Amino acid sequence: MKDSANQQVNFSIDRGGTFTDVYAQCGRTTHTVKLLSNDPANYADAPGEGIRRLLEKIYQQPVLPDRIPTKNIGWIRMGTTVATNALLERKGTDCALVISQGFKDLLYIGYQNRPQLFALNIQRKKLRSI
Repeated sequence: MKDSANQQVNFSIDRGGTFTDVYAQCGRTTHTVKLLSNDPANYADAPGEGIRRLLEKIYQQPVLPDRIPTKNIGWIRMGTTVATNALLERKGTDCALVISQGFKDLLYIGYQNRPQLFALNIQRKKLRSI
């Protein structure tokens, strides 16, 4: 693709526990690659390797892992399900949440998922202390 040399390449990446999917868009052309999320014998970082492989395909020339050209990368968006999967499968490390007295309202505020989010007169349930 000779025309791709000056076009912005945009990347969307889904880094999962088993596989990493990388999607690239250059103009009207799209490319994808699926890699193992952990494959230390072949690459140190799956998202970076996916970007490298797709740039090789788009530019039709070798791209070294430590010399990824960034001047034509428009943006990189990456999401991951690793933490969510660890929580759902209960495979994460034991942890604790510690909140000092000055930030105790964070426990009450939470995710702001109350029925009337913009109500000015909030009637809060009495919560028990630990």
